[in-house]
Amino acid sequence: MKSRRKFSSSFKAKVAIDAIREQMSLSELSSKYQIDNSQISKWKKEFLEKSCMVFELEIPGKTSEKEVEKLYEKIGRLEVQIDFLKKL
Repeated sequence: MKSRRKFSSSFKAKVAIDAIREQMSLSELSSKYQIDNSQISKWKKEFLEKSCMVFELEIPGKTSEKEVEKLYEKIGRLEVQIDFLKKL
């Protein structure tokens, strides 16, 4: 009995992008990557459905404008408190 092959997400993306480009037919891609036509179609469909998520994800380490605004407000309040306490 043949064991199931596991493919990395980068490999799936590569195959899906090749399928989207349509420079080769599904049968050509199938023989190139040694994968069934239906699997390539499935990966292509999934890739297209989930491609919008790329632009929805926030980049780690990148602060939004709202967060920056909140931090500036906090800095302003703390400076006022420091000035007040220096006068005492």
